[in-house]
Amino acid sequence: MTEAEKLFDMLRKVQEPKGYYFNKDRQRVLELLEALLTNKGRYGYMSCPCRLASGDRVNDQDIVCPCVYREADVKEFGSCYCNLYVSTAWNNEEIPHEYVPERRPPERLGF
Repeated sequence: MTEAEKLFDMLRKVQEPKGYYFNKDRQRVLELLEALLTNKGRYGYMSCPCRLASGDRVNDQDIVCPCVYREADVKEFGSCYCNLYVSTAWNNEEIPHEYVPERRPPERLGF
């Protein structure tokens, strides 16, 4: 079992009872989980793999996965920004798969 698969099992047990499910595209999920593990090795924390981290944990605390934007994203769009965490309606294609806009304030984007 790969580290990403271990992380998948651990996170699924924690997140599903909260109503957050992994995208049904398992290959995509494992790629994102591998990227989270890469960021953990790089920065010491699992920053969102779909955003540019600064390397400063305090500055990046809002994008440590699961990010603080996930709840609003899943509520409004059925998916988080990365499409890692989704609702059952999203996975079942009962709602459209719309683009999830960036909610992170521009001053925190790390540019």
